[in-house]
Amino acid sequence: MRGREPVVTVVLDPNWASGALVDDVRRGLGSQPRTLPPKWLYDDVGSELFDEITRLPEYYPTERERSILREHADDIVAACDATTFVELGSGTSDKTRLLLDAFTSRGRLARFVPVDVSDATLRQAAKELSERYPSIRVEAVVGDFTLHLGHLPRGDRRLVAFLGGTIGNLYVEERAAFLGALADSLDPGDWLLLGTDLVKSPERIIAAYDDSRGVTAAFVSNCLRVLNRELGADFDLDAFTYVPFWDPRMERMDLRLRAEMPQRVAIPGAGITFDLFQGEEIRVEISTKFRPDRLRDELAAVGFGVTRVWTDRDGDFALTLARREG
Repeated sequence: MRGREPVVTVVLDPNWASGALVDDVRRGLGSQPRTLPPKWLYDDVGSELFDEITRLPEYYPTERERSILREHADDIVAACDATTFVELGSGTSDKTRLLLDAFTSRGRLARFVPVDVSDATLRQAAKELSERYPSIRVEAVVGDFTLHLGHLPRGDRRLVAFLGGTIGNLYVEERAAFLGALADSLDPGDWLLLGTDLVKSPERIIAAYDDSRGVTAAFVSNCLRVLNRELGADFDLDAFTYVPFWDPRMERMDLRLRAEMPQRVAIPGAGITFDLFQGEEIRVEISTKFRPDRLRDELAAVGFGVTRVWTDRDGDFALTLARREG
């Protein structure tokens, strides 16, 4: 049976990237402490580097999550009554196909809604998924999941998947705001499947973000390359050192770039100039690790009740299924 043509809805402003980048640079680099949101790591080069990171022997999260899906996709599908499946930050929906296979075998999934900011990636993935799953309507949404939750389709029982441990890249306040907005966009009885990296030995966690080949260092440094290219900044990439460290109080990795010499940086495209002193750091990304009880409390605070939790055999990563309570 030939697949139906996918429907692609674009809710993202075409000029979103340039405007958002300027806003983030002015806000993050024009004040103390200096920060940059991790989304600016993912241009074409950054995306390739991150794909390489996921295959490094030190970096366990991707394969641990995949192993849970491989072993428990049927259990996840059986535990919820969804007929529409939404994936936030879907990319190519690579791992998600394990869930789509499980849904298809039960014959009750009517619609799959991948959501991502990359129009080209989303359209290609939607085309492939429509051909692979001809019985499922693929209705892709080109949008930012932090801004466009109100555009999620309604009318069916929904399962929203937010995988990859991406929730850990949000600060505590951002996380609460995002989960609250997601809960508000869902109806009582709808479902959330959330992927989270779990607290474990700090040595093991640090090694995952400080690989011996320096791929992660190149990935984090790529944000400066993006600013040089897109906004005409004059960062000297050789004058920065990648600094990953474990914050035991917040139980998260903190990924920074440290200036090894004093420098004045001009960013003409954002209309700012600032001085970095020797040793000053730019925080680029965090990656929070979770404990099941804390995650349960955070979800309960916004109206989600946890029904099932699956972990890989080593207890490194978790998939949590929660239901929007009425």
